[in-house]
Amino acid sequence: MGRKKIRRMIQREPGATFYKPQGIPMRLLEDITLTHEGFEAIRLADGEGLSQEEAARQMGVSRPTFGRILATARKAVAQALTRGWAIRIDGGHFKLAKGCCKATKTDTDA
Repeated sequence: MGRKKIRRMIQREPGATFYKPQGIPMRLLEDITLTHEGFEAIRLADGEGLSQEEAARQMGVSRPTFGRILATARKAVAQALTRGWAIRIDGGHFKLAKGCCKATKTDTDA
């Protein structure tokens, strides 16, 4: 029996959970799933510029685990971009940090 999987901490859920190439009907596209923790890893490492050590601390995982989450997420995004697939952000094993909530789109968002 394996170890119990620790839920990864995320600061907020993404404002949008689906991205696709413009002008192509969804019925003609394949899609790939990016987990919520994968999205959070990309946000922290690439969007915020945090070191893997600091990002891992924020997500409540070890640095090697963070590195694996990030590598898997980057691979999914790279496959979608290079193959013209849609990206669905869904699933994973996570919990929202205390005091955080689901991101919402406001009138000022473009």
